[in-house]
Amino acid sequence: MSDDGFDGLDLRSVEDQLDEVHEGEGPNNVVLAILDGTTPPAEWVELVESGSVLILSVEGDLNELAAGFARDVKESGGELMHFRGFLIVTPPDVHIDTTRLG
Repeated sequence: MSDDGFDGLDLRSVEDQLDEVHEGEGPNNVVLAILDGTTPPAEWVELVESGSVLILSVEGDLNELAAGFARDVKESGGELMHFRGFLIVTPPDVHIDTTRLG
C-alpha cells in the first residue's frame, strides 16, 4: 500500500454508485436566498418540487412575501416554518423537526 492509501480504489465506480443511491432520496440542494419579493413565486415552487430545501432570509412582511407560493408548497406536502428571521421551506420528503426548540 502506498502512503496515500488509495491504491486499487476506483473512485469513478464509487461515484457512480453514490449517484445511484442518492437519486430521489432527500433534498437535492439547500438553497440560501433572500425573500424580498424580487423572485417570482413560481421559481420557489419549482425549486421545492425539484427536491430543494429553501432557507430564505425574510426582508419584509412574511405573509405578503410568501403568499404567492406557500399554499402550493403546503398542498404538495411540503413544510414551511418561520425561524429567527428565516423562512425554511422543505419538499414533501423532508420533515422539519422542532422538538429541540423547547
